[in-house]
Amino acid sequence: MVNFTVYVLRSLKDGRRYVGFTADLKLRLRDHELGLVKSTRARCPLILIHSESFLTKQAAMAREKFLKSGK
Repeated sequence: MVNFTVYVLRSLKDGRRYVGFTADLKLRLRDHELGLVKSTRARCPLILIHSESFLTKQAAMAREKFLKSGK
């Protein structure tokens, strides 16, 4: 069964956070580190400050949306 992970990164450059979700956290973090993610490319270096696992993509997407809403 595939797990989905919602994760929060903090930019050490500007202090801002980035929220995303993925089915492969290790690969996604590597993409961020290599500058392959357009929205974080200019904000590196980044550190992982939080992650949560979900059984379904829908649940992960709902949590990501909630975290991005700032509520």
